[in-house]
Amino acid sequence: METPADFHLESVEERPKATLSGDWTTDRLGDAGAALARALADRSDIDLDLSGVERMDTFGAYAVVRAVGPSFNADRVSGRPESRRLLQLVDQAVRVEPVVRREPRGFHELMIRIGRNVMALGYEFIDTMAFLGHLLVVTVQTAFKLVTSPRRVRWAPIVGQMERAGLDAIPIVAVTTFFIGAVVALLGVNMLRQFGAEVFVVELIGVAVLREFNIVITAVLLAGRSASAFAAELGSMKMNQEVDAMQVMGVDPFEALVLPRFAALVITIPLLTFVATLAGLFGGLMVTWTTLGLGPAFFLQRILDNVGPNHFYIALSKAPVMAAVVASIGCRQGLLVGGDVESLGRRVTAAVVHAIFAIIMLDAAFALLYMELDL
Repeated sequence: METPADFHLESVEERPKATLSGDWTTDRLGDAGAALARALADRSDIDLDLSGVERMDTFGAYAVVRAVGPSFNADRVSGRPESRRLLQLVDQAVRVEPVVRREPRGFHELMIRIGRNVMALGYEFIDTMAFLGHLLVVTVQTAFKLVTSPRRVRWAPIVGQMERAGLDAIPIVAVTTFFIGAVVALLGVNMLRQFGAEVFVVELIGVAVLREFNIVITAVLLAGRSASAFAAELGSMKMNQEVDAMQVMGVDPFEALVLPRFAALVITIPLLTFVATLAGLFGGLMVTWTTLGLGPAFFLQRILDNVGPNHFYIALSKAPVMAAVVASIGCRQGLLVGGDVESLGRRVTAAVVHAIFAIIMLDAAFALLYMELDL
């Protein structure tokens, strides 16, 4: 039977003693805690007798400790061991003072931020290597299937991604590189006219478009178009737990989601590079034809004689590497999306930024390599 909390105050050998009874719990405490505090307001060295307490929780123990005040001593409490232990734990918790942590400032804060960024860079490198390793294993397995049993390869998603990431990107790639070629021609004409060498603008257009702008502009457009799409698609699937469901069903997300997008970009980027080359040369041709009066036959013959196809082959050698990097970054950022929309937005932005940065770095590395090889 539940009984309300109560107490009785008496003096034993000139020392106050509080005898508690009833249930000192949240629902049965009532005003007993406040009354005990008022009764012990001007007293110290108080003995507590808890032998009459039937039940006690932390709320009741806190009321007792608060009523006794700073003079509470667990050695002067009599009663059941569990009640004494509860009072002791509550008293220790009440006496703990919060530790105020000094926020680092100045040079200390700078070193902490640098250290965290270095550690994050190391973890990012390890995660990237793990992602590339998994992708490499899946690619080798798919290549083995292609040789042994082509019917086991998932052709439908690969062809679908080739259409979306490759064929649908032809218009924007052609239009962009057309104007890039036209701009290069205009700048070249204005610069070379000072030396009376306007005819050499054809070589300038050929080298710039065939060697650099065709693949770089194509890769940058794929970074903004395909990498962001890959990150958004896989990120939304990750948010909806579709990727987890695929793993539970025994389907490898890398084989079903990452590999088709990776293969689609690697296969279609040579076509996009070829289209970009034609559009860029056409843009330069239109400018030289209208400003210098150099006809298409003269323009193309000078390209064949003085530029040659080697520059185009060099651009094609960069294409699969850049496509692989763009697809890998987009898919990896998509698989890193958390459970909220904010995370999706951050990963999509990171996919585009990282892909463009990687393209510029790769192009610089290829330029240094081909310079050393005298190509």
